[in-house]
Amino acid sequence: RGQPRQSKPVGKNLKNNKKQEIVALVLAAGSSKRMGKDNKLLIDIDGSSLIRRTIGSLMASNASAITVITGHEADSVSAALEDLSELTIVHNPHHNVGLSTSLKTGVAALPETTDGVLICLGDMPLVTPDIINALIQAFDPTEDRSICVPVFGRKRGNPILWSRNFLTEMSKLSGDVGARSLLEEHADQVHEVLMADDGVLFDVDTPEHLQRLKGRLS
Repeated sequence: RGQPRQSKPVGKNLKNNKKQEIVALVLAAGSSKRMGKDNKLLIDIDGSSLIRRTIGSLMASNASAITVITGHEADSVSAALEDLSELTIVHNPHHNVGLSTSLKTGVAALPETTDGVLICLGDMPLVTPDIINALIQAFDPTEDRSICVPVFGRKRGNPILWSRNFLTEMSKLSGDVGARSLLEEHADQVHEVLMADDGVLFDVDTPEHLQRLKGRLS
């Protein structure tokens, strides 16, 4: 298969001149077992929960719409977002089965007009609007850029922007796997978008990660 192409590192003030409908799908259903007794998405960081910080960047970006998939402690996660009328919140009753169930729940909830889906993790608050806009700007299925992957320091991160052409395959995944499992199979459609910020690699899974995050935000 062909090698993924790369763009130059992104800077600031990117504008999206495409009219494609890009829906951000935020996976926020996990039980955050590695964090201990606390639901990491609800942890307060300088007056704002982790999930609100993540979604705040999406709201400030060129994404057309945002859908949040809840699961573990769904009522509490939904309550933390209830004043954000721009969101669509969908509950995954099968979240304990694995990540694929949240992905499938989200895919089923997408509007038929969706051109691309930006699959986001709810625990990545350092992903900025500029990062999101760079992925949207690079996205062009007619130029074989159907999957746009952020890269920092030669490492692939999240979120990843997928063409609607892959939604059927996503809906057939099972177990504790996400859409990333499809990357190798469609390597000829992958476009790597180089980032000047490591936020695409930083998620919050453990108390140690949380302390690092607080240190970076202070």
